[in-house]
Amino acid sequence: MLDRTSKKSLINELVPGALYALQNTMALDGRVSAYPHNATGYSVTNCYLLKQPDAALLIDTGFGCDEPTIRGQIESLIPKTLPLSLLPLRLNEFMSIQNVEPFSAYFNVEQVYTGNPDAALWFDFGAGSDSGQDTLHRLKISTIGRDPIPIGNQGRAFLAYNAPIRLIATRWIYDEATRTLFTSDMFSHVWRQALDGPWIIEDGDPDEIDFDWLRSFLLHTRYWWLEGVDTTTLRRDIDKIFDKHDVETLAPGYGCVLRGRKTVEKHYKLMDDVLKSLDKSVAVSRYISRDEVR
Repeated sequence: MLDRTSKKSLINELVPGALYALQNTMALDGRVSAYPHNATGYSVTNCYLLKQPDAALLIDTGFGCDEPTIRGQIESLIPKTLPLSLLPLRLNEFMSIQNVEPFSAYFNVEQVYTGNPDAALWFDFGAGSDSGQDTLHRLKISTIGRDPIPIGNQGRAFLAYNAPIRLIATRWIYDEATRTLFTSDMFSHVWRQALDGPWIIEDGDPDEIDFDWLRSFLLHTRYWWLEGVDTTTLRRDIDKIFDKHDVETLAPGYGCVLRGRKTVEKHYKLMDDVLKSLDKSVAVSRYISRDEVR
């Protein structure tokens, strides 16, 4: 799936001492299902480290092929002994769960947050499982609820939501301390032609994403089914989260991180406009072939 002939990794410090994007590039050549089959250039996978003096939280664990790199990125930011919690946003996506076991064996992983009490059954990727070790059986699985979940004991907490728009079971996370909304496979629609990115868009940066780009992106990825469905409910559920929280950063699982109030507002409004245009009141659901351009 991933082209390893041209790979780069970097750590983007989004909020000093508090939030880091662990980014690893991948070539887009039709084989990456998170992007349209005709997309070219490069994108990144994003894991996020939320750091406190007494604990840390890792959102998503990355692809197995990137495990040594991501492990090194984490170890450059926190002591190996610091209590670390893991939070895969999608239990049936390799990019979320593939490194749960090796990280649990290497770091001081206290718990794994999921919506499934039997989630450890999903995490058997790694040398430990293959050799019969009981790494997975030692994991503490903490089920996510509606209440704020602390990161350490110094007052920082995050909120978890069922993703208001999704194809598979997915969580969105809001971190009030950094005003960041982690959106998994939504708002992941910005990639680059250059291997070097850049992989963050901030207020004032060039940003050519428009209505047609986002609409085409959604309809050529896992959201192909949106055309002609009831998107009014989806829009309302997304609005509830944005109305409730002050979002200054959109942190997707893939692609560029979107930072700044103007940038967030632009992409949020574009998403709403596209969803409105796809509603069953104005669009017709129909069979499409994979190669049809919409």
